[in-house]
Amino acid sequence: MIQVVATIAEIRERIGQARRMDKRIGFVPTMGYLHAGHLSLVEAARRCSDIVVMSIFVNPLQFGPQEDFSRYPRDFERDRALAESAGVDLLFAPTVEEMYPQKILTTVSVAQVAEPLCGRSRPGHFEGVATVVAKLFHIIQPDFAFFGQKDAQQLAVIQRMVQDLSIPVTIVPCPIVREADGLAMSSRNVYLSAEERKQATVLYRSLERAKHLLAAGERRAAVIRKELKQMIEAEPLAVIDYVEVVHYPSMREATELNKGDQVLVALAVKFGRTRLIDNLISTIQ
Repeated sequence: MIQVVATIAEIRERIGQARRMDKRIGFVPTMGYLHAGHLSLVEAARRCSDIVVMSIFVNPLQFGPQEDFSRYPRDFERDRALAESAGVDLLFAPTVEEMYPQKILTTVSVAQVAEPLCGRSRPGHFEGVATVVAKLFHIIQPDFAFFGQKDAQQLAVIQRMVQDLSIPVTIVPCPIVREADGLAMSSRNVYLSAEERKQATVLYRSLERAKHLLAAGERRAAVIRKELKQMIEAEPLAVIDYVEVVHYPSMREATELNKGDQVLVALAVKFGRTRLIDNLISTIQ
């Protein structure tokens, strides 16, 4: 049966008990409103961990002043039931006051990797992400931590933070989980109207087009960006934030792609008030 813990002191005590029994700890950090993408992370954690810990914490540090912190969907009882059915052993669900009892003065900033793409569109976002993840790593001290590749830039930021700060955790990237029509699963999908939801499938279709172009030998990043923009702009409700092709995980802008390069084709598009992201990671053959 799942154990729900709300305080840092108690989760540390529970983790300490597991450590004394030589248990391997797998950690799945989330902001809740769970979907099949989150549950796939739990499944991956169960394969290589003895104890699976999930956190549910909507982190105010990663929301800008005009963003949807207050609107972010929350349903704790639903999340608890889903986490339990998926096999989570410990659910850490702290309040904002528990995580930040006073104004936080110490933050973690990952330069360069965090600056383009969503970092440019959402100033301070990745500083908030890196800070809360670093704090959670210190609290939980997991052996493994599981992150979805849908948030590819976030994944790159966390991997670089772990490398630079010598945090003793193995980061495990997990594949994007999609709806039947290709839309990447996201807690924010619930905001979409029926027509917005229909048009949002252009993100997946455009990434499939990028995959085809790369397979056909297209090596000019500008050509790929232009074609994807045209596809997305054909949907009347789509407002592009960015369409980018960058080297991964450095996030450096790509121009000519060469054999062996690992590239990220990344999209951020708004439909109404809802901003969706999606991506494709590919190694040039």
